[in-house]
Amino acid sequence: MLIDENNTFLSQRTIPKMALLQTAIKDDQLLVFEKNSSDDKLVLPLSPDPFSKNVYVKVWEDECEAQLVSKEADSWFSKKLNCSCRLVYMPQSTKRKVDTKYAVDNEITSFSDAFPLLVIGQSSLDDLNSRLTEPLPINRFRPNVVFTGGTPFQEDVMEHFRINNLDFYCVKPSARCVITTTDQETGLAGKEPLKTLSTYRSKNNKVYFGQNVLMKGEGRIKFGDKIEVISETEVSFLSS
Repeated sequence: MLIDENNTFLSQRTIPKMALLQTAIKDDQLLVFEKNSSDDKLVLPLSPDPFSKNVYVKVWEDECEAQLVSKEADSWFSKKLNCSCRLVYMPQSTKRKVDTKYAVDNEITSFSDAFPLLVIGQSSLDDLNSRLTEPLPINRFRPNVVFTGGTPFQEDVMEHFRINNLDFYCVKPSARCVITTTDQETGLAGKEPLKTLSTYRSKNNKVYFGQNVLMKGEGRIKFGDKIEVISETEVSFLSS
């Protein structure tokens, strides 16, 4: 995660150019580079030096302990984003819990906004794109799991689903922010899809698209796996 001089997290909300930074894992190294400029790579170990300095960082209302990665990383990111920032790593000793109102079993998350996973149905994106002048790719919403089949916004009513014997639980609709208006290929912002979504996916002055998800167990899922819906709610949150 990148932090500012006050140790508060940074995101595309305030720095859209972050969309242009890409990552890849090669052997035991993390590679970071800017789109269309892949020759200028930042090469990092997957875990920083265990003796790196620890600092307390802020993610929304949460404060948790993190490790500084390196001055080299700080300099590289500061140059790319034209602002002073530092790169931090979450050590195994840090346990950032999800909101207890939605937790199933005291689950934790990393530096994500609030939950470890987000699920969206392809049919939901297809429905949105049918209303837009120019269709948008799914990366505008940055989901971890995308499923095909089903009806538009079926994830709204999904409670429990299973992939490869791993159990997943939809616990909270995802309220969407301005990052969805940033083109992930150019870093430029517009008005869509929030403008259109607000006409039919809005409740209490928030726009919703996708479901935040918790999971139980450990395992691996991959492209093409079957998703099995175990249980659903009777009424969508938008009509409740």
